[in-house]
Amino acid sequence: MPFFIRSLGRFIRLRLHGWRLPLAVAVLVFLSSWLLMSLVEPAGAAITAPGTYWWYFLVTAATVGYGDVFPTSPGGRAVGAYVIVGGIVTLTLLFTQLAAALQSVRGRRLRGVVPLDLSDHVVLLGYWPGRTERIVAELTAEGRFQVALCAWDDVAENPMPDQPAVHFVRGDLTREDVMTRACVARARTVVIDGRDDNETLAVAVAVDHANPGVHLVAAVRDLGRRENLRYVNAGVQAVQWHMPFLLSEEATDPGITQVYNDLMSSGGHGNTYSMAVPPGFPHRTFGECQTWFGQGFGATLLALRGEGPDGLRVSPPWDTPVPAGTTLYYVAAQRIPARELTQRA
Repeated sequence: MPFFIRSLGRFIRLRLHGWRLPLAVAVLVFLSSWLLMSLVEPAGAAITAPGTYWWYFLVTAATVGYGDVFPTSPGGRAVGAYVIVGGIVTLTLLFTQLAAALQSVRGRRLRGVVPLDLSDHVVLLGYWPGRTERIVAELTAEGRFQVALCAWDDVAENPMPDQPAVHFVRGDLTREDVMTRACVARARTVVIDGRDDNETLAVAVAVDHANPGVHLVAAVRDLGRRENLRYVNAGVQAVQWHMPFLLSEEATDPGITQVYNDLMSSGGHGNTYSMAVPPGFPHRTFGECQTWFGQGFGATLLALRGEGPDGLRVSPPWDTPVPAGTTLYYVAAQRIPARELTQRA
């Protein structure tokens, strides 16, 4: 007898695992209880009919008990109690297995091995603790985009599990399977934040293969690598690695990197200059100055700086006063001579 019990236990452990165990328990209880019920109930009892007993077993095992069919003999009631206990055991095993399955799916998502189902999203390739969190915060600030964060295998699981807008993919960022799981083919923007410029170039090749027309943004240490990246994708926007805020701005507003680069380069179409407002200057508000600069010189005012350490105001309201001594910052093709500024005023 002990040998039989040990053999049965070994068989259950090896063969009846997962979803098979609750099914096996339900089938065993159903067949055995039906046989016992047929033996203890009076001959011809309605409860033992094949078309009726399945219904009695279902409602009794689920502990619902409608009472439309029930045993009449003491032995039948004992069998009914056996069915109730068997039903509770079956439901317990079933819910345990269901919880384990849900936990397994959640665990696989946290580990980044589950393919995503996203479109018109932002794919961020590369993870840097702290830096990436700031970039993601800016990308998701307005609630406009879902982000597929892709990291190498050294990142064991999703570093931002509490953010519903962030989905995680883990693996070799130069491999096609990562591009597929991150839905790069359906992405609106891909941001590459690699560990070095060589890696960034290799990842860009994989991205271009998956989606040649995607808006591609890459952080580089050496802006000279921009030309190498453009061999891969002519429309790539290269951003200096130490300017992570520009990565998110370019991702959400394509083309803004070109504006920054033009403003910061001496040979651009528009450079930034400043002037101090002289005494007696007739334009007393920022709006009046903006109109005068635009109509008179084709320039655009960006900001003003008044007195005090916090006097800088970028794009202030048009009714902001501009007293003498205020510094105005403007964008123009070239610096406007001070004499022209005062003469035309």
